[in-house]
Amino acid sequence: MLEHLADHLGVVLRRDLVAAGIDDSAISKLRRRGTLVRIRQGVDVLGPRWQAADSRQRHLMLAHGVWRRYDDRVALSHVSAALEHGAPAHDLDLRTAHLTNLFPRGDRIRASVTHHHGGVRLDDITRSHQRWITSPVRTALDTAAVSRHDGAICVLDWFLRFGGVGTDELHAHLARRMTWPDHLDLSLKIGLADGRSESVLETLLRLRIGESSLPMPQLQFEVLHPSGALAGRSDFAWPDRGVLGEADGREKYHRYRRPGETLEQMVMREKAREDAMREITGYRMLRFVWKDLYRWPETRKRLERALNSIAV
Repeated sequence: MLEHLADHLGVVLRRDLVAAGIDDSAISKLRRRGTLVRIRQGVDVLGPRWQAADSRQRHLMLAHGVWRRYDDRVALSHVSAALEHGAPAHDLDLRTAHLTNLFPRGDRIRASVTHHHGGVRLDDITRSHQRWITSPVRTALDTAAVSRHDGAICVLDWFLRFGGVGTDELHAHLARRMTWPDHLDLSLKIGLADGRSESVLETLLRLRIGESSLPMPQLQFEVLHPSGALAGRSDFAWPDRGVLGEADGREKYHRYRRPGETLEQMVMREKAREDAMREITGYRMLRFVWKDLYRWPETRKRLERALNSIAV
């Protein structure tokens, strides 16, 4: 019975439970049994769905719950809208859901919800799930404005690569915010964003390389067969140093795994692609995984040695 009262994320509103004849006493029993989990006043989640959810999913559950409780005077925004659009959650603060008031009200945080105010134009919002949500470009800027450095660049990269947002569009919308206190910070973050990055790992590696004063790589470097056919694309390339680089993250494997293909088959296909690129170019291939970010001094030295040992 409870499932039909829940949305696609398993979120159930108290008002819907009461309307279905389930009083507060019965709701309390369901919570004690773990059938429901209360995540905010008036908002519950089906217990098994909550237990199985990661931090990203739990934030979306909270966001959808509060989103459904408000009328059309607000829009889902900032981090909450970014996750709803599909952006990565890396290094984002997921503690509160974000709403932007479409009518003048001050910023405030209450009961796990951050309410924002600010000028909202018609092209700053769109509809989703029959409610308002900030547009991709507005969401990218708002999220970058309230997020730490790495999380902000990861979100901007994602919207540039997968979210249908262009660099010119970002700058045009940023120009509207000339008088906002976050303008300079956003301008610097946009300057570091690059829509050629295809994963969070690629974005973070690019940032660490730049911060280490190492030569910046070419991104998505194409290696061609003598016939002109594409042999493969490398995430990073330093052609003048004879070095290619690949970021091996789980998200990449899932994104490019072909229908019906096993993980082993995909790994073998990736190995064949790498072998072909090395054979054609004669370049050295470096592979980077997540743990290389967490031991960056050692990774930096490894990359520095590779870049200084080969010159073409």
